[in-house]
Amino acid sequence: MSNIIPIDLLSVATNPSYLNTLVTANISNPTTISLLAYNAKFSNVLGAGATARQLYDLDWQAFHEMGTYNRQTNSIYITSNYQSLEDPINITILDLGNNYSLTSTQYQDVNEANGGTNWYPPGTLPAHGSYSTTPPNLLFCDEGDFEHYSGLVSVDPVTNTSTIILNNFLGRNFSSVNDVRQHPETGDLWFTDAQYGYFQNFRPEPSIPNQVYRFNPSTGEAVVVADGFDQSNGLEFSPDLKTLYVTDTGAQHFGPNGTRPATIYAYDIIDRKRLANRRTFAYADTGFPDGIHTDTQGNVWAGCGDGVHIWNAEGVLVGKIWIGVTSNNFAFLPGAVLVFSNAQLWIVEGITAVGREICRDFGVGC
Repeated sequence: MSNIIPIDLLSVATNPSYLNTLVTANISNPTTISLLAYNAKFSNVLGAGATARQLYDLDWQAFHEMGTYNRQTNSIYITSNYQSLEDPINITILDLGNNYSLTSTQYQDVNEANGGTNWYPPGTLPAHGSYSTTPPNLLFCDEGDFEHYSGLVSVDPVTNTSTIILNNFLGRNFSSVNDVRQHPETGDLWFTDAQYGYFQNFRPEPSIPNQVYRFNPSTGEAVVVADGFDQSNGLEFSPDLKTLYVTDTGAQHFGPNGTRPATIYAYDIIDRKRLANRRTFAYADTGFPDGIHTDTQGNVWAGCGDGVHIWNAEGVLVGKIWIGVTSNNFAFLPGAVLVFSNAQLWIVEGITAVGREICRDFGVGC
């Protein structure tokens, strides 16, 4: 159980070790989770009665990225951290109807999965802000390997049928497609490409810049909408679909380097197709912002070096779900949020925040 702990920012400003007086170092044995308020409004975002606990502490890194809900199986799909070419990245299936029980699997044509989302093929996309009776498929960002191109792969988790949606940019091999979102109005797929397959030694040396792309699955049109990144990683729409947030995790290549980007950039979305007015939205004080989501009030949440950080729409840090180790991603549930930290899985329950995609995915709050 955890209560919200207020942070005295004036004390932080003059004492770099101030946080250590409130929470205990957690790196060697991550068992503690704390809710830290950097702004008085944090209790409104998270909920004054929110509680937190650890669900799993495994001997392998099952909880790394993705975190997509499928209504047909009533399960959350999470990708593991990279293991080896002999034992590719696994898909961890968390059964919400059976006390968060776990299974692990792999899918054909999904070679090294990373980020992902729900995928409505052309003609099945529900109206924005509504719930569709047509269940979506899962869409995986496949980083590829030395023999397979990187791209986007659709999977029906009931039949285990896989379909390659995109695996090149007009003939050029992506580096390691990292994360993806489907635009709720146009159905276009917006995704990022980074170099982490190369850094982890299962992809060839990159031959294309790290960029953000938009792909029209109806016409096959693929365009670059943003460049200039060290490592373009997580991306997410604001709830009003007027802003796209993109994380740059350049602070981690083959190893960490704190002088490189650990930054969230914001862009204006123009005509639902292109981006303009890039600006710095936030910088993570610990580690780097990786997976990113928004809630229906416009707050921006990102997995960072010591847990999940939450900023308001003006880029002010309002609070942290602190676990003391890196969280690469997380997933909203109705009234809760799951936090991934590779070997550990955590849950914060009783939250008031509603994830941007909760209505579409779960059919609640619509």
